[in-house]
Amino acid sequence: MATVLSLSGSPSASSRTNRLLRHLDQRLVAQGHRVTPLDVRTVPAEALLGADFAHPAIVAARDLFAEADGVVVATPVYKAAYSGVLKALLDLLPQYALTGKTVLPLATGGSTAHVLALDYALRPVLTSMGATHVVPGWFTLDKDITAHEDGSLTVAPGAAEALGQVVDQFSAALGRAGRAPYLSAAS
Repeated sequence: MATVLSLSGSPSASSRTNRLLRHLDQRLVAQGHRVTPLDVRTVPAEALLGADFAHPAIVAARDLFAEADGVVVATPVYKAAYSGVLKALLDLLPQYALTGKTVLPLATGGSTAHVLALDYALRPVLTSMGATHVVPGWFTLDKDITAHEDGSLTVAPGAAEALGQVVDQFSAALGRAGRAPYLSAAS
């Protein structure tokens, strides 16, 4: 199937956003996709903040984007926008790093007041980077995500169902992405 880059824009290793994304990665793997995780927090700060385009971690990130058929971008919402570390990485990628890619935007936050961050902050950036198809994303409230000490995760039933649907739509879009459009003899 497809190669998916699973990008966590959370600055925290123990964040709900990161744990939720890794939970959703399992669904994509079960559907036959090859998933490569990338946590922006693991990219050295001096490379991100110093805009070091030649830093090995930035070069490696660019390569992961180039190799991917699809990208899942997950971010916590801070002050009605996606995270600063995510912005720092996106700024160091080529202008059209998402050309030919199917993209699924996901966000988490403490209040439904932040739900529009997907459509008004993140989606325009993804589109400007050439994403061929940005599928409908999903915002999940922090209170709907419970991280357990054993590493497992519980997602509230309504949120879990909605997330399952958007991941399945993304997966289906990946299957169609490489196919040429059907042209009838009348076209």
